[in-house]
Amino acid sequence: MTALREIISGNPGVWLAAGGFLIGVVFGAIVFRTNFCTMGSISDIMSFGDYRRFRAWILAAVTAMIGAQLLDVWGVVVLQKSMYLGATLNWVGNILGGLMFGYGMVFAGGCASKNLARVGGGDLRSLITLIVMGLVAYMAIGGILGPIRASLEQATSINLQSMKISSQGLGALLGVGGARGNLIIAGMIGLAGLVYCFRDPAFRSSGVHILSGIGIGLCVVAGWALTGLAFDEMADRPTSPISLTYVRPTADTIEWLQRFTAVRVPNFGVTTVLGAIFGAFVTALAMGRFRFSTFTDVADTRRNLYGAVLMGIGGVLALGCTVGQAITGVSTLALGSFLTFAAIVVGGIYGMKRMEAILMAEI
Repeated sequence: MTALREIISGNPGVWLAAGGFLIGVVFGAIVFRTNFCTMGSISDIMSFGDYRRFRAWILAAVTAMIGAQLLDVWGVVVLQKSMYLGATLNWVGNILGGLMFGYGMVFAGGCASKNLARVGGGDLRSLITLIVMGLVAYMAIGGILGPIRASLEQATSINLQSMKISSQGLGALLGVGGARGNLIIAGMIGLAGLVYCFRDPAFRSSGVHILSGIGIGLCVVAGWALTGLAFDEMADRPTSPISLTYVRPTADTIEWLQRFTAVRVPNFGVTTVLGAIFGAFVTALAMGRFRFSTFTDVADTRRNLYGAVLMGIGGVLALGCTVGQAITGVSTLALGSFLTFAAIVVGGIYGMKRMEAILMAEI
């Protein structure tokens, strides 16, 4: 492992770009091939009482959690260096942002990752949705909405260090120190998650849902491994370990496409976005399912743009999406990530009810 770290740290930018693209390709292929969809999982529950895709989401989070904590124990990645485990708990942002993102993804036809897969399949509606989401996300990060977001965070965030708590990780909050203590906590949560997933006969007999959950989770683990090995605290501009997340990186991709001559090598997040689109594109071609499509009417356009705006703002407030927080963030055992996960589900449920009422009124 030391030799591999030395190789990657010798030219981390190139390795992060190439590795991120490859991980993104696999992710996009899995999402498109298995129809992994977090918004769709909520729709399945509410419309058909089918929990299989929701259990696949839980399985992905459990797989990522166990894998990430093992990498931390082995010294491959120091999760404490990630953005999720800061000592400031932005609980209002996690909850409000999660609610907004969950609600918005219903109107946008899916979360950020699902829309990336659809772009690869030829869906121009998803392309417009992602562009709007990315632009609004940048507005919320440092643009016209930035001061409002920053003021909200400053007014409501809890400084855990003032309570002598080192981070918002469950291990620190419970007084269990060290990577091995976190692994034990992850094992307990993971066991409960596995029991929940596999106690259902319908899920146990559905290979595609099992493989999608494990596959997505392993993609997140691979992201942690790559960025953990590339992390160099002594570098001029060290890049904190991270894994798959798709709101900020979508915005970064738009910026990189405009500034290619200034920044030739894209960062990890940008290449995971491009990789996800390419992976879905190749898979769509292989399955004979590549078709150009677009908005059906003005009402459909309006709903998708509305959802994209909410996802852009909500994703920034919550520091992630259904993948970036509910899988990648959860894998670090960050309390904020669990809050966001729950809020996204609640927002998605309310969004489905609202969407149903709107569609019924249009009939």
